[in-house]
Amino acid sequence: MSWTLFQFMHVVAVVFVLMGCSCSGGSGSSTHRHRVHVAGNETDRLALLAFKAEITGDPFGALNSWNESIHFCQWAGITCGRRHQRVTKLNLDHQKLTGSISPHIGNLSFLRKLFLRNNSFTHQIPPELGRLRRLQILTLRNNSIGGEIPANISACSNLVTLVLSGNTLAGKIPVELGSLSKLVQLSIERNNLTGGLPYSFGNLSSLIEFDASVNNINGRIPEALGRLTNLHVLTLGENKLVGTIPSSIFNLTSITIFDIGMNQVQGRLPLDLGSSLPALQWFSVGSNLFTGFIPISISNATHLFLLDFGTNKFIGRVPPLGMMHNLMWLNFEYNHLGTGEAGDLNFLSSLPNATNLNNLLLSSNNFGGVLPESIGNFSTNLGFLDLNNNKIGGSIPTKMANLVNLLALDMSDNHFIGNILADIGKLQKLQKLDLSRNKFHGKIPLSLKNLTSLAYLYLGVNNLHGNIPPSLGIFHLVDLGLGGNNLSGTIPKQVLTLSSLLNLYLHDNHLVGSIQPEIGNLINLEQLDVSRNMLSGKIPSTLGRCVKLRFLYIHSNNLWGTLPSSLSDLRGIEELDLSHNNFSGKIPDYLEGFVFLQKLDLSFNDFEGAVPEIGIFKNATAISVRGNNKLCGGIPKLHLHSCNTKGFKGKIFTLILKIIIPTSFGLLGLVIVLCLLYFCCFRKTAKVLPSRFLGKSYVQLSYQSLLKATDGFSPNNMIGMGSFGSVYKGILDHGEKIVAVKVLNLQFRGASKSFIAECEALRRIRHRNLVKVFTACSSVDYNGNDFKALVYEFMVNGSLEDWLHANENEDEAILG
Repeated sequence: MSWTLFQFMHVVAVVFVLMGCSCSGGSGSSTHRHRVHVAGNETDRLALLAFKAEITGDPFGALNSWNESIHFCQWAGITCGRRHQRVTKLNLDHQKLTGSISPHIGNLSFLRKLFLRNNSFTHQIPPELGRLRRLQILTLRNNSIGGEIPANISACSNLVTLVLSGNTLAGKIPVELGSLSKLVQLSIERNNLTGGLPYSFGNLSSLIEFDASVNNINGRIPEALGRLTNLHVLTLGENKLVGTIPSSIFNLTSITIFDIGMNQVQGRLPLDLGSSLPALQWFSVGSNLFTGFIPISISNATHLFLLDFGTNKFIGRVPPLGMMHNLMWLNFEYNHLGTGEAGDLNFLSSLPNATNLNNLLLSSNNFGGVLPESIGNFSTNLGFLDLNNNKIGGSIPTKMANLVNLLALDMSDNHFIGNILADIGKLQKLQKLDLSRNKFHGKIPLSLKNLTSLAYLYLGVNNLHGNIPPSLGIFHLVDLGLGGNNLSGTIPKQVLTLSSLLNLYLHDNHLVGSIQPEIGNLINLEQLDVSRNMLSGKIPSTLGRCVKLRFLYIHSNNLWGTLPSSLSDLRGIEELDLSHNNFSGKIPDYLEGFVFLQKLDLSFNDFEGAVPEIGIFKNATAISVRGNNKLCGGIPKLHLHSCNTKGFKGKIFTLILKIIIPTSFGLLGLVIVLCLLYFCCFRKTAKVLPSRFLGKSYVQLSYQSLLKATDGFSPNNMIGMGSFGSVYKGILDHGEKIVAVKVLNLQFRGASKSFIAECEALRRIRHRNLVKVFTACSSVDYNGNDFKALVYEFMVNGSLEDWLHANENEDEAILG
C-alpha cells in the first residue's frame, strides 16, 4: 500500500502527540496544545463545509459567507467559544433552506445549541447527533424531516430542549428518551408518530412542557406522568388516546395548560377539579366521550382564560362562573346541557365580569328559557356568540345592540319570536348573522343596511313577510338565505348584482315576476335555489354566465319556454332540478356532456322528443322525466314508449303534410278539371248521339224525364227484359203519350255497341209493321253512371220482344 507524504506526516504527528514527545521544557507543552487546537478547528471547519454541501437551496444567501475569505467563526449563524474557537452554536432559523442535514454535524463536538427552525429540510435526523454530548438545545421545528426519531439522541444527556414538532416524523416514540433527566421541554407535536406514550417519560423529573398533540398516538395516558411534579404544560390533543385520565394527573398542582381534546378519552371529571388544579389557565377536554356533570368547583380555577367542554356528553346545568374574570374562550357546544326549561341560562348572568370574553359557544344543547337582559352587559370584546340549535325562546333582548364588536351572531334553530331587533344595525362589525329557523315575523329590518361588513346573512324559515329590501345589494354578501318565509314581490335587481355571492336561497316564498337578466352578474355563484315560488317567464340566457354553478333548483314555479343554449356553459353542475314548470321543446343534448351532474329532475313539464341515452341519462336513478307525455325512448328502465313507431308515423305524417297532401290536392284538381271536361263532352255527346244517329227531328229526352215517366223505373212498370236491358212502360207529356223505354244494362259486354247499332238501324229502317222509335237518351244517372235508353211507341198487343221475335208456330208472321 502506498501512502502519500501528507498521510505519512499526519500519522507521525498523531503518534508524536500520543507519545507525549516534546522538545525541551515548556515549549514542548505549548506546541502540543497548539496542534490540538488547530486540529479541532479544522474538524469544525470541515464539518460546516460538509453541512453546506448538503444544502440545495439558499434563497436568502444565508451561507454566502461560508468560504475561505474569513474564519469560520465569523460565518453567518456561527457562534464559537472564546477559549478554543470551537463552534458552540449554529443558528439558521427562518432561512427557507432546502436539502438534508449532513451527518458531519455530529463532528461539532463542542456544539451546545442547534437551531434549524422554519426551513425546508428533508430526509432524516442524522443519528450522528447522538455524539454531541454537550448539546443542550436541539430545535428542528417546522421542516419536512421524515423517518423515525433516532433513539441515540438519548446519549445527548445534557439536552434541556428537544423540539421536533411540525415535521413528518413517523414510528414510535423512543423509550430511551425517558433517560434525559435534564429535559425541560419536549415538543414532538404535529408529526405522524404512532404507538403509545412511553411509561419511561415518568422519569423526566425536570420536564415542564410536554407537547405531543396532533399525531396518531394511541393507548392510554400513562399513570407515570402523574410523577412529573414540575409539569406546567401537558398537551396531548388530536391523537387516538383512550381510557380515562389517570387520577394522578389531577394532583399536578403546577399544571397551567391541560389539553387532551379530540381523542377518545372517557369517564367523569373529578368534583374537585377546580380546587386540585388551581393554577389552570387552559383546560380543554373537548371532542371526547366524557359524561356526567360539569364540576361546580371549576369556578375556583380563577386563572382560566380558556375552558373547553365542547362535543362530549355532559348533562345538567352549567354552574355559576362568576369568579372567572379572565375568561376569553368558553365552549359548551354539542353536549346535553340544560333541561329545556327556564333557568338554564342563569349562568350567563355571572359572565359580565369576564371583561375579556371573546368567544361564547353554547350551540347544540338543550338550553331552554329566555336570554337574560344581562347579556347586553357582556364585554364589548365579545366577538362570537353562538346559541344555535337549542330551545331558547322569547324575543331578542334589546340590549344586545350594545355588543358592538360582535363579528358573528348565530341564534338559529331556536324558538325566538317577535320582530328581528330593530337596532340590529348597530352591530356594524357583524360579518355573519344567522337567525334562521325560528318564529320571527314582521319585515326584514331596514337597519340591516348599516351592516356593511356582512358576508353571511341567514333569515330563512321564519314568518317574515314583505319585499326583499333592495338595500341588501350594497353588501359584499357571500351567502344570502331568505328561503322558507312569506316574502313577496320580485327579486330585486340589486341583489342580482352581488358578484361576491356564492349561495343564494330564496325558495319557498311568494316571489313573482321573472328571473331578471341581471342574474348573469353572479359570476361566483355556486348554488341557486328559487324553487317553490310563483316566478314566471323564461330562463334568461344570461344564467349561462354563472359558470361556477354546482346546484341549481328552480322547480315548482310557472317558468316556461325552451331551455336556452347558453346553459351549456354550466359544465360544473352537480344537481339540476327544473321539475314542475312548463318548459317545452326537446331535452338539450348538452346535458349529456355534464360530467359532474349527479341528479337531474325534468319531471312534470312539457318536454318532447327522444330522451338521450348517454351521460347521466344512462342512470335511471339519477334522473326523473315523469309527467312529460311527449317524451319517448331513453333507456328501458325509464319505461317510456319507443320512439321508432312514433318516429315512423311522424315521418309519414310529415310526408303526408309535405308531399302527399299537396300532390293529392293537385291530382284532385286535375281530376275535377277532367271531370268537368268529361261531363261537358258527355253532355255534348248525349245531345249529339240521338241527333247524330236518329236525326234532328227526334224529340230529346233527359234521364230525369225518363226517370219520372217510369215512376223511377219501378218494377211494376217493367214490361219485358232482354239480353242487354229491361223495358219499362212510361207516360210522357203529362199523361198524353205512352212509351216503351228500353234501358240498356251497360255492365254487359257489347251493350254500348248494341245501343249504337240499334240507333243506326232504326235511323235507316222505316216499316209499317215495325215499332216506331220515339227517341233515344244517352246521359248520366244520379250516381254518375252512364245511362243509355231507347224510347219506342207503346204497343198494346204483347210485349216488344213478342212482336220483334215472333214464334214460328204462329199463323201470321209479324214481318210479311
